[in-house]
Amino acid sequence: MMLSGRLLISLALATNALATLLSPRDVTQRTCGTTISDEEILAAEQDFQSKVAQLDAARPLAAAAAATISVYFHVISEDSTEAGGNVPDSQIQEQIDVLNADYADSELSFTLAATTRTVNSDWFNNAGPDSSQQDEMKETLREGGAADLNVYTVGFTSGSGAGLLGYATFPSSYDSYPTDDGVVILFSSLPGGSTTNYNEGRTLTHEAGHWVGLYHTFQGGCSGVGDQVDDTPAEASPAQGCPTGRDTCSSAGTDPIHNYMDYSYDSCLNEFTADQVTRLTDQIATYRGL
Repeated sequence: MMLSGRLLISLALATNALATLLSPRDVTQRTCGTTISDEEILAAEQDFQSKVAQLDAARPLAAAAAATISVYFHVISEDSTEAGGNVPDSQIQEQIDVLNADYADSELSFTLAATTRTVNSDWFNNAGPDSSQQDEMKETLREGGAADLNVYTVGFTSGSGAGLLGYATFPSSYDSYPTDDGVVILFSSLPGGSTTNYNEGRTLTHEAGHWVGLYHTFQGGCSGVGDQVDDTPAEASPAQGCPTGRDTCSSAGTDPIHNYMDYSYDSCLNEFTADQVTRLTDQIATYRGL
């Protein structure tokens, strides 16, 4: 499959050489799947604008109803231990609680529909964007339809996923590749996990943001097409840590370092903007039937 078709969100800022030296718990910066070019965004947005216009014409002017998303959680581990990826039910429920808190202003809610547990060291270590392991994993385990969020927890120790915290698919790619749909995250990024600075559950909040149609706040830098929302100031590059007052573009507004779609520490992330909420609502109505 061509990457532009899959529209995977996979942006590995660390080099593979560095990533292979790190254990799953030694992530030094947020890393989230591959780039999507401005040209690819323009093509995707042309399709979206055409379809959302038809949707707007068909639906009433009243505000969209709250939507509930069923979450299928697939725990992949290399053995039966928690250190080997077998995260406990308590952490999974805490992660669902974090999602619900972070998306509260969007009127989206998330409910745990089922949990599967699979011991497969090949999937755990080698699943990553465009890998045969992730294809096999998803084809075997995925449940539900376009409106259902499938989450896979793995180790990201080698291959195309080495050093990542997570990656996801966009809503617009579902019709072309339904079995590929979902989010893959590092198991130790769940609340209470062992990945320092990235263990409060915001990795899934971030990746779920892509799954409902949001781009990174730094998409396109200062002069590119941007993230397709007006109330996130342009940002030249992803933030790291929590750099208060950071301002990397000459346009109005300091960098949106607290936005869930930036790369700051989990403890620094605390908001979606009003325009992001409007966009994700339209995206899931258009492509996920919600």
